[in-house]
Amino acid sequence: MTHTGFRQTVAACGIALLVAPVIARSQSPEMQQRVLAMKESIAQDIQSLRQYEWIETTVISIKGEEKSREQKQCYFGADGGIQKTTMFKSPPAPDKPGLRGKIAERKKEELAEYMQQVLALVKTYVPPDPMRIQAVKEAGKVSVDLPGGGRGARLNLRDYAKPGDLLTAEVDPASNRLMGLNVATYLNEAKDIVTLTVRFAMLQDGTRYPATEDIVASSKDLAINVTNSGYRKATH
Repeated sequence: MTHTGFRQTVAACGIALLVAPVIARSQSPEMQQRVLAMKESIAQDIQSLRQYEWIETTVISIKGEEKSREQKQCYFGADGGIQKTTMFKSPPAPDKPGLRGKIAERKKEELAEYMQQVLALVKTYVPPDPMRIQAVKEAGKVSVDLPGGGRGARLNLRDYAKPGDLLTAEVDPASNRLMGLNVATYLNEAKDIVTLTVRFAMLQDGTRYPATEDIVASSKDLAINVTNSGYRKATH
């Protein structure tokens, strides 16, 4: 499937509904101001979050059935990367005997590898990279729309990380701080669609953080829900 075909498939799935009619052109003063303000606020939030530690809860479901649940304590290390320590992990299902067991184990390993690829892909979108945002803006691939009805302004960034992908950032209409993200992307092939929905929350000091991340890889009937909670100043 071509990238054009991918866009058509995404539209058929309803993802295109994330993009309302454009009311601000890619180089309009309004768009320029909103993109700049969003970039600055994202950079500030990333820097502020380095002071914190939190609990990450990951729930993996296949065909709507929960398969695993894991909690990790997270904090930023000296190298700037996020360090994670497992606090809880649900026990694995009992192994099946004989040939069935070997087949099931192989499928389990393949799925685990696939999930790691999906999670690595998600990291390219959360949090949004100010440098990528700037590159998309310079390419003239940003549009702004104001849905109204109490919803935030939307910045639509096309070809953000891959040709044919779409990152829609919902921001507060007044401050341009992140409220949510919607992403339509894919793994190695355009038919292997991955969607991502992120909702942001705010700490007492005003720092925004990704409270929930819902990831769906429809070709594998795979859903991953990540919840970040329990933020407190780090002691490390």
